[in-house]
Amino acid sequence: MTADSAPKLPRREVVTGAPRRVRPLPRYRPQAEIDEQTALGDAYVRSLMRGQLRAGLTAFALLATVVATLPLAFAALRDPTVVWVVLGVAAYPLLTLLAWWYVRRAERNERDFARLVKGRPLP
Repeated sequence: MTADSAPKLPRREVVTGAPRRVRPLPRYRPQAEIDEQTALGDAYVRSLMRGQLRAGLTAFALLATVVATLPLAFAALRDPTVVWVVLGVAAYPLLTLLAWWYVRRAERNERDFARLVKGRPLP
């Protein structure tokens, strides 16, 4: 091949001029999805509600289990003094522990939802 028969490359054009300002792309904000009540925002809110419902039903199931087994425990004890001690003393720490667990779980659900809405990753 000779220099005359070599394929010619297209000529490169050089653009000179003031660069245009480029607008940054809008950031994706889940909070806007919720505020505008879009399908995605609805999914976010439903996920929070589902988590809260799950925590509430779990706490209710544990409470119902404890309350349902109390008559069996009273029948087995048969001593009125022990029954009153169980009702007056032993039941309250269990109820307090259950309430403490429920509040912690509900607050964690809300904290995770707030992080999701603000766009921060979960730890």
